[in-house]
Amino acid sequence: MTRVLIALTSHSQLGDTGRTTGFYASEAAEPWSVFTAAGFDVDLVSVAGGRPPIDGLDEDDPIQQKFLASVDLEHTPAAAGLDASAYDAIFFAGGHGTVWDFPNDEALASLAAGIYEHGGVVAAVCHGPSALVNLTLSDGSHLVDGKNVAAFTNAEEAAVGLTEVVPFLLADALTARGAIHHPAADFTPQTVTDGRLVTGQNPQSATSTAEAVVAVLTT
Repeated sequence: MTRVLIALTSHSQLGDTGRTTGFYASEAAEPWSVFTAAGFDVDLVSVAGGRPPIDGLDEDDPIQQKFLASVDLEHTPAAAGLDASAYDAIFFAGGHGTVWDFPNDEALASLAAGIYEHGGVVAAVCHGPSALVNLTLSDGSHLVDGKNVAAFTNAEEAAVGLTEVVPFLLADALTARGAIHHPAADFTPQTVTDGRLVTGQNPQSATSTAEAVVAVLTT
């Protein structure tokens, strides 16, 4: 059985705006739907464990409602308690919360590096690639160095009015680590596969990014 882990942020505050954030519902639900349809076993992990905060929930979306009805969001484990060798892929769901806690979670980075170095896939969508900013392999190199990636763009961050709110601009941070960032037009689907690294640009890319993971794992 192919096993995939979907990683979720535990950060709920959108800087000092007074607004809440979290993982973006569609960016977990749509990949979960793709993976389960492919016959994969899907588990969740979050930075702090327990119930992660949700953003962008659409009460009328059947995929999101099925996801929420099928998974145990109340008791997600933290990364430290998981075994990298048990998983074939990790998928970092986005949401603005990720830029605050994904880059600094050493246990989550270690888990992802372990999955990758066991021959597995590391994937992320929208702001989820913030988990890749400080992700290093056992030889000390950054996973994204020299790799082609997609991620939420500077233009998209400006379009949602959060350029001055987020702690860093994701595309710039990935580029600084040696990644080759491939931006598409704002809020259009963009998925980039580079070997066993699969990344997507925005919420519109969640399904296609998950489908690309399935393609890597089944070919």
